Amino acid sequence: MAVRAERADQGHEKAAEMKAREGKHSFWDNLIPLKGGHFGDQLAGWTPGPPVKTRLGCRILADQMIEVAPAIALAADVYMPKVSGRYPAIVSFAAYSKELQAAGVPAGNNETGSPPVFTERGYVHVIVTRRGMGRSGGKDAVYLNDTDVEDHAKVIQWAAAQPWCDGQVVLFGTSYYGMTQPQVARLRPPALKGFFANEMCTDFFRHIAMFGGAPQPDFFALWMGANFTPFQFALRVPPLVRALVSHIANSPLKHLWWPLVKKRMTRFMKAFQRQVPTRPTRELFAEFMLDGKTRATAAMPQGPSGALADIEAPFVVVQNPGYLNLHQFGAYDLFENAGTPRDQRWLIIGPASFDLPVYHWQLEALAFFDHLLYGADNGYAAQARVRYWIEGVDAYGSAANWPLPGSTPLRLYLASSGADAGTHRLTREPSEGGTNRWAAIPLGGTVCAGFDEVANQRLTFEMPVEEEMELSGPVTLSLSFSSNEIDSYVVARAGRRSADGSYHLLSMGAIRPACRRVDEARSTATEIAIDIDAPEPLTPGIPVTLRFSLTPQPVVLKPGEQLVLDIGSRTDLLRSDVSHGHAQFDMQVPPYYSRNALHYGPDSYIELTRAAPRVPARISI
Repeated sequence: MAVRAERADQGHEKAAEMKAREGKHSFWDNLIPLKGGHFGDQLAGWTPGPPVKTRLGCRILADQMIEVAPAIALAADVYMPKVSGRYPAIVSFAAYSKELQAAGVPAGNNETGSPPVFTERGYVHVIVTRRGMGRSGGKDAVYLNDTDVEDHAKVIQWAAAQPWCDGQVVLFGTSYYGMTQPQVARLRPPALKGFFANEMCTDFFRHIAMFGGAPQPDFFALWMGANFTPFQFALRVPPLVRALVSHIANSPLKHLWWPLVKKRMTRFMKAFQRQVPTRPTRELFAEFMLDGKTRATAAMPQGPSGALADIEAPFVVVQNPGYLNLHQFGAYDLFENAGTPRDQRWLIIGPASFDLPVYHWQLEALAFFDHLLYGADNGYAAQARVRYWIEGVDAYGSAANWPLPGSTPLRLYLASSGADAGTHRLTREPSEGGTNRWAAIPLGGTVCAGFDEVANQRLTFEMPVEEEMELSGPVTLSLSFSSNEIDSYVVARAGRRSADGSYHLLSMGAIRPACRRVDEARSTATEIAIDIDAPEPLTPGIPVTLRFSLTPQPVVLKPGEQLVLDIGSRTDLLRSDVSHGHAQFDMQVPPYYSRNALHYGPDSYIELTRAAPRVPARISI
């Protein structure tokens, strides 16, 4: 108890010391200007009109304390233009340390964008750390909790009241920084004028914790080991050091060293998994993996899905198809179900991309903010409600809605070509019946040498493309399935094989067969939500119907190419390396050694969405 009291006293002293610094620009903090970065995709197929403000520079007010409760204040770094004035504020709020956010280092939590990119254009960038992390007061708790949401709203109002702010606040960020935005937008803080979210989720239980009905230990071990270790909680990096690092990390040399780092990213990820998180973080990991397997028992908050109609603020949401079992489907849920007027919401589906730090879409966000806050006639109001990157032609398409108006379903039935290990067919008409089987082996399961020669672990189906077609929209897989065990796991991957033989991954989905009941209330036009709260064990050998969604990836298929569908029982057997632009995490499934069987007929098909002929022409970049 005495130790806790001493730590509390030290905490109050630090808070008081930091409070005294508020509003004062330190000479040393600003001795070297921070260098900004624009690495990655910036604009979705267009060129905005001239910016409202330019070349305003960047300076920092470090470690500003924002009181959110008695004796509890959150630490924030405030980056503002060098030119004095009152500007709109861009707030980025998450559980991560703020100490390296502006440095440009390739850390997985650097997802706020580059502050000088915003300050140069007449915005104040406020990066905030939630309770319990780093210099922020209070106690660490489960991620994305309701207290965090309320604190986020208080930070928005605090920023609006500062002498450097004109009273208008918007939000920007990726992943965690994106997921917090719809949550707080539901509370409608008066100063919040809009938000720009990239790679986000709306249902934290089904989109993160229990993807496809199974927990994600690979992701959580990596994420916690990278972000919530004692080192991260205690990290202190002076602004001067951040600025020095930014000149190295954001130099043109990044085009040389980043591809080398990217090729070794899997090795780095495994190294983070070996780091030991704090004890409270480890307790959360145990809860997620062992106890939180239903909505009723999960510590992870539900998220705003189902209550998105409370949102009124204008927004842009960006989907990155490259994260195959994380950050999928939330963007479509938000775009479809938010209460924001239809003419004030935009959806961008970008190319599959994996880059660190995430500097993507900063210029797109600034064009949106200039339009929204400064009333700029820069062309944003005329942008299509949906813009989407089309694989195969490397261009953006545009539409008034998602799924695309005028699109039609394209149902292709699965048909056997004979032996299980052969290449099977996708046909326009249902197959007359029969089965093919594949082996389901748990991740890390012991098998004898040469096992794959006697028991194939996936089924492959192909269809030659005879006419050019654009597939842009929801993807549904229906399988008549049985197993000789009471449960398993099914993973499906769609791709295209070019005329030169190269393979291009398009989409992926997964389902736990014992959890196959459709949750109609949570489903959207893009996602079949699965209710996993009441598992129904399989009867060995008795077929059941599995229906689940694959992640959409707009693509144009051309004559001479092949549409390819692979079905297996482990993500690692169908994975794509992060060096190719995709990131995915291994699922600790299936639970048993078993043989799975696909039964052919009218219930075994993949249904894609075929776009109508495009007018006007696609937007090329």
